[in-house]
Amino acid sequence: MPPAQPAATASTAPDATLMFAPLKGRGTVWAIEHRFSVQARSEFDDGWGTLDQAAQQERQAPGTQVIEEHARGILAGNDSPDVGFDLSINPYRGCEHGCVYCYARPTHSYLNLSPGLDFETRIVAKVNAAELLREALSARGYTPLQLNIGSVTDAYQPAERRLRITRAVIEVLAEARHPFSIITKGSLVERDIDLIAPMAQAGLAAVYVSITTLDPALARTLEPRAAAPQRRLRTIETLARAGVPVGVSVSPVIPFLNEPELERILQAARDAGASRAFSIVLRLPWEVNPLFQQWLDQHVPDRAARIMARVREMRGGRDNDSHFGTRMTGQGVWAQLLRQRFDKACLRLGYERERIELDLTQFRPPGRQVGQGQLF
Repeated sequence: MPPAQPAATASTAPDATLMFAPLKGRGTVWAIEHRFSVQARSEFDDGWGTLDQAAQQERQAPGTQVIEEHARGILAGNDSPDVGFDLSINPYRGCEHGCVYCYARPTHSYLNLSPGLDFETRIVAKVNAAELLREALSARGYTPLQLNIGSVTDAYQPAERRLRITRAVIEVLAEARHPFSIITKGSLVERDIDLIAPMAQAGLAAVYVSITTLDPALARTLEPRAAAPQRRLRTIETLARAGVPVGVSVSPVIPFLNEPELERILQAARDAGASRAFSIVLRLPWEVNPLFQQWLDQHVPDRAARIMARVREMRGGRDNDSHFGTRMTGQGVWAQLLRQRFDKACLRLGYERERIELDLTQFRPPGRQVGQGQLF
């Protein structure tokens, strides 16, 4: 079998202007081949207008398919010193929010799906997540650790409205008095305040809301199906008023795109009730790199080269840096200036610098459920 060929880029694909033109509600329409592909495809004009027909089909907004999965495990361990939790739960794989910069896009490669279009249109729902969590927490010898919900893909993406998997997970955590944090761009988290607020008041829950930009026009193309920026600010306010400690994630910071807004976002989130803040610079692992650069060429062609030059300056001359310690912050003079701006803004606005500490001592193993009932 011949070796896999590099995936075609937008600039070399046939009819690229038409086939890769943006569509409302999608971060990308490029079904980029993933890095494990063993076959390469190329377009061929057979004289019957096949390429034109294919291009027109690409212009039809693709719908979302939710694939229900019975997962084998639900708790994922973390060995990275760059993040402040030990375990994570991700009820979904793929994310309909469609954020073009999402570092999780390459995970769809393990499903033999495209990190591009498939990532935001082929959503895998772990329908047995709550049952798996109950089993894990009730296992003999389980020790509670800092746990985060939604670290890879958003637990409050649109599919959650119907499936309610995230809510079922939180119900188990509440029963077990197990502390957890949530990070989300979805206003749907407000639905679960009845569960989150009592946990928060006991020192067992915290929520972080990610705000990338305050510009609704930029948000519509950068993260098309996430809640609008002003809606996220309202979510922060709603959670804070309910007594839930709320942080803001100003991430990712993209030079010359949303970077000029850094201080304004921190100010707006603080006014809404956020008490903590953190920030991560843009990451471009694997297939995210060509997808994001193609997005730049489409939406901000006048700044595309300048943005990528600054990204490389913060990544040691490369498009991406995957090393622990620098992958979240970048390196070099420009990364240091960004950090100084962030630190000074947080100091001026009165943000607390330590993460929200959650109490691990209240944990009690949940009861095991058998069928419709519960034993002991």
